Amino acid sequence: MLLYMSQPQEATSPPLHSVSVAGVVVREDGRLLAIRRADNGTWELPGGVLELDETPEDGVAREVLEETGIHVEVDELTGVYKNTTRGIVALVFRCKPSGGTERTSDESTAVSWLTPDQVSERMSEVYAIRLLDALDGNGPHVRSHDGKQLTSAG
Repeated sequence: MLLYMSQPQEATSPPLHSVSVAGVVVREDGRLLAIRRADNGTWELPGGVLELDETPEDGVAREVLEETGIHVEVDELTGVYKNTTRGIVALVFRCKPSGGTERTSDESTAVSWLTPDQVSERMSEVYAIRLLDALDGNGPHVRSHDGKQLTSAG
């Protein structure tokens, strides 16, 4: 603490990061829940910004429900991903569906249960890897990307 306090305030600026959460929802048949985003048409896993007053697990459950109509049980953290261009840190959790019915929302134009091969075909690498990492059982993974391609893997 003394080291930080001895440095002039102008010398350091606070990092500007946003924390998001996302759910890799895996059905018993191995299919994965994905959405087509309303704002840009890309396929991604359901998720969004973590609210200040909620736990990451509660945030994942809320975001998945809001975007897909599916209730989930959150199992475990499978990865931490940083978009170095936008300053977004995403916490990704593997989940099990526990009820609800698929539906679109203001944030999604399609909701679908995809096979791992379909995930790789429809999603850009930086989003597909999050779902595939959740399936390998070797997490949590820590990766960075610039929004288009992975820049490091852990």
